Amino acid sequence: MKPTVLRLFFFLLSSISFSHATTAYPSIPGTTSVEYGADTDALIPPRREVNGNGRIFDVSHRYSTNMPAFETNDGVGEFLWLPNSMKNGSLANNSEFKMPTHTGTHVDAPGHVFDHYFDAGFDVDVDTLDLEVLNGPALLVDVPRDKNITGLYFCF
Repeated sequence: MKPTVLRLFFFLLSSISFSHATTAYPSIPGTTSVEYGADTDALIPPRREVNGNGRIFDVSHRYSTNMPAFETNDGVGEFLWLPNSMKNGSLANNSEFKMPTHTGTHVDAPGHVFDHYFDAGFDVDVDTLDLEVLNGPALLVDVPRDKNITGLYFCF
């Protein structure tokens, strides 16, 4: 088989397998299920911000080249690029995303920062952390960007 035909075959094969991956994510009780690939003009992704009786707010900061990164004062630098482009003859556009794990808004797994947790079998993954531990009551404090946080903002 020619290399181009072989690449096209694997590309089509991978797109077929990805089309069935949404069955691994069941609907959240009390929300509307959305069928991917359905004949509709307005495909809306399912919402996942529900945890128990509360809501989850994404507090992630936007990625930028000058955002803080672990052990550098220069920022993270370029983290997203397009090494393969259809404009330069590639079969498809392929982006690459690379940055250190201690960059941006994140949660460290216990085994990542405490060696005794790592030795006890708690890897450096966060997928086993209990959401009940990570989510709880919170207070939203709206502080203008050019002001310091003082006790004045906590007076009720």
